[in-house]
Amino acid sequence: MSAARNSDESLDAKTRSTSEQGPSDIAWSEAGRIVAGGFAMGSADVVPGVSGGTMAVACGIYGQLLGAIASINKQSLSALVRLQVAEVLRLVHVRFILSLGLGLVTAVIVMVKVVGLPGLLLTHPTLVYGLFFGLVFASIFILAKKVAWGPLPILSAVVGAAFGWGVVTLVPMNMPGSPLHMFLYGVVAISAMLLPGISGSFILLILGQYERVISSLESVLHGDASGLAVVVPFSLGCLVGIGAFSRVVAWLLRRFFDPVMAGLSGLLLGSLWRIWPFQDTVTQEVRGKIKVIEATPKIPEQWEVFPLVLIALGFALVFLIEFLAKQRAAVKL
Repeated sequence: MSAARNSDESLDAKTRSTSEQGPSDIAWSEAGRIVAGGFAMGSADVVPGVSGGTMAVACGIYGQLLGAIASINKQSLSALVRLQVAEVLRLVHVRFILSLGLGLVTAVIVMVKVVGLPGLLLTHPTLVYGLFFGLVFASIFILAKKVAWGPLPILSAVVGAAFGWGVVTLVPMNMPGSPLHMFLYGVVAISAMLLPGISGSFILLILGQYERVISSLESVLHGDASGLAVVVPFSLGCLVGIGAFSRVVAWLLRRFFDPVMAGLSGLLLGSLWRIWPFQDTVTQEVRGKIKVIEATPKIPEQWEVFPLVLIALGFALVFLIEFLAKQRAAVKL
């Protein structure tokens, strides 16, 4: 295992140790830092590209995140059923969860309602997808740098790329949107969010559900209850996904870091064309709203400057985040 990989690894020794030992809850004096970390994670996961897991690592709270999730276990749930409130508060990392949740919710409201991301996807799709493309493209390089490459990681990357390409070429733009399907999309998206390097929102893009989820969130935030048909089952799926897969994610990263990260980089590479900014789209009005029902990537006859600038901006932003994470780790050492 190379020294470069050891110095550059997202899940450093301290983070791995923390996730295994289950750190205690934070003090209220740390709440501001956790709220800020939650805001960074929420912003990252609303915008496909940089993952919430990566932001958690960059903010130095990834181990605490896994520890907080692990604190909701059989023992704490049993105490909750018996209405032993004091015991629940002792076992569960309530202060961390509340602080992180506040940051996450605030980020979603800002990105969806204030920034108006759903509207931008319809009015300026080429520009928005240009930024998304740059973010995801850079993430591939970041992940690849963290891998000690060998036969198994290479095989994992090839399988990941083939799987990603297969998904984006075989999965239709408009998959079913029943409550059960939205629940399953939530499980898959949140599981991706827990992995440093892959964005839950990007998974939704691959599945053709990103616009549906974001638009439904926007509807709910503007007082339209019809969006709850998507938001509620999707949110429930996220909760189940966190509980079911957080320990699996921590175990995989501890035992099979290189194959997992290599597979993720391959997955991103294979599915990257889905967010190529230059596409021929077919739209249709559905319940009074314009929806994209088909999108085909193309090489434009005349290149536009602004999408290319945003690709470069997104690419640079990811490397800036990595640089700040390294600086933070160096200060701690």
